[in-house]
Amino acid sequence: MHNIQTWNKISIQNKINVSRCYKLKYQKILNEIKDNRFIAVYRTTDKQKFIDIAHILIENGLKTIEVTATTPQANEIIRELSQYRDVVIGAGTILDSASTKAAIEAGAKFIVSPGFDKDSAKLSNTYGTLYIPGCMTVTEMIYASHYGCNIIKLFPANQFSSKAIKDFQGPLPQLEFIPTGGIGIANAQEWLAVGSYAIGIGSEITKVYELEGPRGLAKYVRELLKRK
Repeated sequence: MHNIQTWNKISIQNKINVSRCYKLKYQKILNEIKDNRFIAVYRTTDKQKFIDIAHILIENGLKTIEVTATTPQANEIIRELSQYRDVVIGAGTILDSASTKAAIEAGAKFIVSPGFDKDSAKLSNTYGTLYIPGCMTVTEMIYASHYGCNIIKLFPANQFSSKAIKDFQGPLPQLEFIPTGGIGIANAQEWLAVGSYAIGIGSEITKVYELEGPRGLAKYVRELLKRK
């Protein structure tokens, strides 16, 4: 039988192993997002429409998708899409720790908030899940970094010029940025050229789908990925 001291050693070793596992998981997510370069952030009030669009994106090479919490049955969508291999599915528009926990349990590999919520950040850290808060000011970015946030969603990006990335990284070189809001196929390369970690592409996706249908969206995705 194991004595108490032995059980304590086993418990400590298990915690170390779990910590290492989470760190590896976290780094893998970071690498996948950076390699993919684009995050699809589109909104719809129809679950099946969201899934149909997601299938087109994935089949044509856009493999990082943010499922916003405003989408009906968002966590069910996350659970379904997470079954794809080599696809990074995250949860967006997350406002509190309860929503964070539900999304992580559904299979979300990253959590995105329009602002910063410290409880969501702390919970994400516990699970080894990437938490990406939306920030607009240096003060917000510094505060978020105190809770382990090294990647910031620059939102809404259309309130800045692309050179804002370099401006923010001057005093905050430890941070990476994912600009989102008002970026599309016409200016994607401009934002990538200044060092964006990745880019969120949103309303343009649903607009193309509604105007040009599945074939039009497939063509759009292929053209977008040429700008990587």
